[in-house]
Amino acid sequence: MASWAERAVFWHVYPLGFTGAPGAAGDGPVHHRLRHLEAWLGHAAELGCTALMLGPIFASETHGYDTVDHFAVDPRLGDDADFDSLVARAREHGLRIVLDGVFNHVGRSFAGDHRWLRKGPDGANDTFEGHDRLVTLDHGQEAVRRHVVSVMDHWLSRGASGWRLDAAYAVPPGFWAAVLPRVRARHPEAWFVGEVIHGDYADYVARSGLDSVTQYELWKAIWSSLNDRNLYELAHALGRHDDLLATFAPLTFAGNHDVTRLATRLDDPRHLGHALAVLFTVGGVPSVYYGDELGLRGLKEEREGGDDAVRPAFPASPAELDGSGREVFELHRRLIALRRRHPWLARARTRVTHLDNRTAALHTSAGGQALLTLLNLDDGPYRFPLPDDGPWAGDGDADPALVPAHEWRVLTTPPGAPLLLPGE
Repeated sequence: MASWAERAVFWHVYPLGFTGAPGAAGDGPVHHRLRHLEAWLGHAAELGCTALMLGPIFASETHGYDTVDHFAVDPRLGDDADFDSLVARAREHGLRIVLDGVFNHVGRSFAGDHRWLRKGPDGANDTFEGHDRLVTLDHGQEAVRRHVVSVMDHWLSRGASGWRLDAAYAVPPGFWAAVLPRVRARHPEAWFVGEVIHGDYADYVARSGLDSVTQYELWKAIWSSLNDRNLYELAHALGRHDDLLATFAPLTFAGNHDVTRLATRLDDPRHLGHALAVLFTVGGVPSVYYGDELGLRGLKEEREGGDDAVRPAFPASPAELDGSGREVFELHRRLIALRRRHPWLARARTRVTHLDNRTAALHTSAGGQALLTLLNLDDGPYRFPLPDDGPWAGDGDADPALVPAHEWRVLTTPPGAPLLLPGE
């Protein structure tokens, strides 16, 4: 994995929604909405993020995942000059940019060679998961491989640092295994993460040559275990997550553009900090979906337009925020700061040293360094048995092992290392 990605914390943005772009492309003039995003780079940097993960920015018919021209910025967002400006301004804030590449399928009005499209048994174009407007590329064709290499090279040469590969789970892993070495030959520091929802993550990474895949199993376990107050589910998922870290660092998240927001998903708002404490203290490459750092709510629905609530427009600048999300922002900022003080966490392993339904101690370590995350979902305080590889840092005279009802702690060792409390 690229060295910079080992230390990355992403701010994930869906640009078409964020900038208030219309839902369908038209024949009107170019609108320079990417400039809107520039006003928020300081916000991402203040949060502590080191990279932007952008949703689709290329010319498309509607939502961006129906690409029609991989070499053109969507006119609803701007043009090449707007992209170049965004890259330059992001660098000034210490932020890299990873782009969303939709290479499994394209829109019906795709500008490329239509001989690249996969045909079904009846001779008609195959579609992606029943979506009539999304036609599938034929990944067995060398021409398609050359096209994807060319697209990746083009935008990496313009300043991007990597690619999120949409619907990677639908693409034969051998396709990426043929494409990525050609791209890495010119861009050895580029990072590639695939969207993989189910299945054998480690096997897909091994056969595809990707650096990472999306860790949906851990995402589900985080909110589900908190809602059910069943931390055994989380412990099981962390065991499987630990196995993945032997070969790669998964992309971890508590929210993204395709799922109900964490603040809506959680039954008990007191457990938001628990979810974030897990996200930022276990191995992987963490990502924050725009608005989650402000405690925004949004319900994903399985209907036309059902993503709109989780892909909202943002105001012109952070100065227009009403301040209601500042407490959640500060919680994210403190945990991200902790993460960045401990970059070894990217490949760290977690073992559960104490567990029952409502309390758990997560011991995460690598290279002789360790953190201990204490989670209490119970209605009363709980004094945790601490692992004997301490002593564990406390806060003044406070008992670091005693966690109040519905609270959490992150302890560090050796003594003198900073302790993180929910209200710091």
